[in-house]
Amino acid sequence: MKNNDNNSGDRGTSLGMCIGLALGTAIGAATGNIGLWMPVGLCLGLVLGPSLFDQKEEEDQQDKDEKDDGEDGPDET
Repeated sequence: MKNNDNNSGDRGTSLGMCIGLALGTAIGAATGNIGLWMPVGLCLGLVLGPSLFDQKEEEDQQDKDEKDDGEDGPDET
């Protein structure tokens, strides 16, 4: 069974591809040049997707770690 920690970049890549492809298709349809804008949107989604979506996952993990740190061990008084 695969560990979910190793696949964290896959989610950002797939979401970036989908969003980039959708935006590229919309711009291409508006400008009348879908053949140009679909691959441009796809490439931008592949580049920007992992950096945007993985950053949120890292922040969530840090918040989770901070909560865990405060609850561990006895209080020193």
